[in-house]
Amino acid sequence: MIPHHIYYQLAIVGLLWLCVMLHYIWPSQGAVSPVQPVPPQCKRKRSKEPKPFMGLTQRPHCALCEDDANHPELQPPRRPAPMAPTNRRPCAIDTSMHFCPHAGCDYQGWLGLGNLRANGHPSGGLWRQLYCRSCHGYFLETHGTLFHGKRLSVELIVRVLACLAEGLGIRATARVFEMDPNTVLQWLVEAAEQLQAFTSYFLCDMHVTQLQLDELYAVLRGIKDGEISEADALKRLERARPWGWTAIDPVRKLLLAIEVGPRTVAMAQRVVHRVSQRLASGCVPAWFSDGFKGYLPAILSHFGLWMHRARRQDKGPWSKPRWMPLPGLLYAQVVKQYRRKRVVRVKHRVVFGTMGAIEQVLSVCGWKINTAFVERLNLDIRQRVAAIGRRVNTLCKGEDGLQHQLALFHVYHNFILPHASLRQPLPVSEPTHGTGSAKVWRPCTPAMAAGLADQVWTLQEVLMFRVPPWPQPHAV
Repeated sequence: MIPHHIYYQLAIVGLLWLCVMLHYIWPSQGAVSPVQPVPPQCKRKRSKEPKPFMGLTQRPHCALCEDDANHPELQPPRRPAPMAPTNRRPCAIDTSMHFCPHAGCDYQGWLGLGNLRANGHPSGGLWRQLYCRSCHGYFLETHGTLFHGKRLSVELIVRVLACLAEGLGIRATARVFEMDPNTVLQWLVEAAEQLQAFTSYFLCDMHVTQLQLDELYAVLRGIKDGEISEADALKRLERARPWGWTAIDPVRKLLLAIEVGPRTVAMAQRVVHRVSQRLASGCVPAWFSDGFKGYLPAILSHFGLWMHRARRQDKGPWSKPRWMPLPGLLYAQVVKQYRRKRVVRVKHRVVFGTMGAIEQVLSVCGWKINTAFVERLNLDIRQRVAAIGRRVNTLCKGEDGLQHQLALFHVYHNFILPHASLRQPLPVSEPTHGTGSAKVWRPCTPAMAAGLADQVWTLQEVLMFRVPPWPQPHAV
């Protein structure tokens, strides 16, 4: 029988042997595969520099451009030679701003060719009759204007439309002049048609250096009367009709376009198309707008061209052409972030061009990237167009009624209303009729600053102007 102390000795010897083996095994394993510390992974920083625009494979679609291509505008007929004066007494009445409206006349639609003569007032009426020496036809000097066929006084019609232009509602204007509101509405519709033709006739071949775009929402009567819910009204503000679109030249405060439509890309295409029609050939202004995404394809569609990218290799197929902006096109956005209906952050984003080129354009006037001028215009619209003001009861029932009031504001802002920032100092002060100080400033409208007029027009002069059917080579 083996004694117990032998077992204890064997256990001690085994432990010693295990310690010796661990002493030789442990360093060899550490030398073969040492444990390396894992470095912390750093997140890749995102570059804040704007990426260059790579172009589009297709030109952005514009419905108006496609319609113009399919239905080109008819060219005016050949301008006839001016008529020689007769041996009669020289004409004392100026007829250079009138044209013959009769179809089949060679001088139809042409100004200042000496074919017209004044023929007195038929039956002792208010308006003068004109005689065309070419077709031997007669017509009144009010032909083609709002006053044609009206028996009421000119002063009454002008004052009614002036009240509408100053922001008074249709019903309020009717109460002031004690007449039927439908009569006031009818005069507004007829005047709007003439004023739209007036604007298209004068706003052409414009040279501008920069433009500001913006849109402001309106509320139609259907939203206020409860025909739709408040939630649907908020959706309607984004995709339905009550939005007014404006484009202004901030240097001369000239309003180039004002439209009504939904807040969509197609509507942005329509506004930019309207502006491009009124710009001179080769004029590429700098554009400034808010962060609405519809402006980029609209501007690029009308101010772009196809370009072929350079080959990366000597052999192989050519890359597809890309629709790129014109070399001199500049476009920047002013993106505002709101929190609880307050602006908390403003970010300037350069879309086309470089920051240096944009600052060079703005440095002429001492400005920075902004949309302050078109936003100030929106305030004028809300003050002078009753249907688009905030919290009012003079809302329009549809888009057409709102467009009529905006057409009146368009002409009133450009040709009739002097702008304080455009006034010009007089070389010699003029005394006033009263006891006040002498007059040292000459009032100036945006149309005068743009060279479209040489004086401040009155509303009666605008309404009395007969718009020719096509542009004149020497229009006044």
